[in-house]
Amino acid sequence: MKKTTPDNARLDRIVAEARQQRETREAGYRERALKLFPWICGRCGREFSGARLRELTVHHKDSNHDNNPPDGSNWELLCLYCHDNEHARILDETVRDRTKAKQTLATHNPFADLKSLLKKDHD
Repeated sequence: MKKTTPDNARLDRIVAEARQQRETREAGYRERALKLFPWICGRCGREFSGARLRELTVHHKDSNHDNNPPDGSNWELLCLYCHDNEHARILDETVRDRTKAKQTLATHNPFADLKSLLKKDHD
């Protein structure tokens, strides 16, 4: 059996509390979103009901899970597949933007002094 040190026990408690808070928060806005919106995926248009309703997720348009206005203006209902696709697209854009930011333009110009070099050869 794994021995838990006081630091690990504290960390375990913090993680468990954070998970519980997240689940409570998600349950609250999910229930509100399901009351506000028709049970249809906002991307593919599939309808959900009964046991399949669990496949419908709440997507935060601004990616801020703490931004939950009462009118639901930051939410859209997406099926699991469209929701995963949306987050993959956002991740791809983020990686692409970071890659562009890291790229630097070439500063070396191999032909900068070509004219004078050619002139020397002819002299």
